[in-house]
Amino acid sequence: MSFQTKERSMHKVAMTALAGTSIEWYDFFLYGAAAALVFPTAFFGEVSESTALILSLLTFAAGFIARPIGGIIFGHYGDKIGRKKTLVAALLLMGIASTLIGLLPTYAMIGVTAPLLLTLLRFAQGLAIGGQWGGAMLLVTESAPSNQRGYYGAFAQAGAPLGVILANLAFIVTSASLPEESFMSWGWRIPFLASAILIGISMYVQLKMEDTKAFKELQNLQKNQDKIENTPIRKSPVVEALIKYPKRIALAAGAFLSIQVTFYILVAFLLAYGVQSAEMSRDDMLTAVLIGSAIMVPIQFIFSSYSDRNGRKGVFMAGAILTAFWAFAIFPLVDTGNFWLIVIAVTIGLSLLSMMYGPQAAFFTELFSTEVRYSGATLGYQLGAIAGGAFAPTIAAKLWTDFDIFWVSVYIAFASVLTLISVMLLSETYQTNLNEKI
Repeated sequence: MSFQTKERSMHKVAMTALAGTSIEWYDFFLYGAAAALVFPTAFFGEVSESTALILSLLTFAAGFIARPIGGIIFGHYGDKIGRKKTLVAALLLMGIASTLIGLLPTYAMIGVTAPLLLTLLRFAQGLAIGGQWGGAMLLVTESAPSNQRGYYGAFAQAGAPLGVILANLAFIVTSASLPEESFMSWGWRIPFLASAILIGISMYVQLKMEDTKAFKELQNLQKNQDKIENTPIRKSPVVEALIKYPKRIALAAGAFLSIQVTFYILVAFLLAYGVQSAEMSRDDMLTAVLIGSAIMVPIQFIFSSYSDRNGRKGVFMAGAILTAFWAFAIFPLVDTGNFWLIVIAVTIGLSLLSMMYGPQAAFFTELFSTEVRYSGATLGYQLGAIAGGAFAPTIAAKLWTDFDIFWVSVYIAFASVLTLISVMLLSETYQTNLNEKI
């Protein structure tokens, strides 16, 4: 295969991963925006406004509780049957769950059953995200040239900010196109129903994409297992990953804390805070997050490419340190009520996260050996997600309402310090050979 053909093939893999992760995260973040702006009224209408918001954000957390479970299930099969098939299953699950949310009756229609079904479907979204990230990330990083794993890994990572952009655009366009009453009554369903497009993307991946070279080589080795010394018969890749790499999984989870806490405070909690405290309009807050997310995408690629040349750890730790300091500027800027200062608060916050989130796909890939890479990387990622992101909006809301918004900044800074320590304790990985035993 010529260099040009390989490059075209790699770009095809990267763009497919980007499309799949963008729509998958669109669904996940669409729920976050709805949980802050619509669901308190639609599904928790008989309690006070602040209680409804907290209950709604708790259903948001259900998706995070499901993510490690999804990581275990999909990680097992991703290391057993391949990255591609597992990714397809995750995309299908997300597409179906999100479409059903768009069809769900409200509290006024079926009473307490409505929030219970909403929570169940949010749990299904979490299972899907728990499996999607590992599949998309490994499909790209295991296929990439060794000196460009960070850059190509950023295509999988870019799905998150692009998902935020798509979700916020969907809400802004739908809200602007309808009277407020119509939007709150049925218009919010339209962006969820659009999730059916994921089913088409999953079919494209199934029919047009091949699995990674690293996984194919692993399969060939396993077919000749009896000829390979010191290779035990594998039963559960998840158990094997936990036995072989317990420290790396725990530290990978710690490395993800700052990203998760800060990200979900910026893209979910801040929507409610800006509307209620700074008296900003819903669309202004959504637009501020949209602008920050759009700028986050190219910055991710810059820092990911930098990590290919200079290592993952240094840029990751710098991002954690700067995020800890910026945490104390975010809310004073939002409190001004000035739209552009709010844009600056969100944009710089998300840009600093890019220093960590961009190189993360390559970093986590390189921490684990091929036979347990899906399981190990996914467990680290999803355990960090539940510890950092699951209750971040809810904790932030409680700190704000019970104490003062200053303590939300302290919360962000504390998570960043834990991330800094975790990354310091991990080894540098950017020159790792993915086909060697680690």
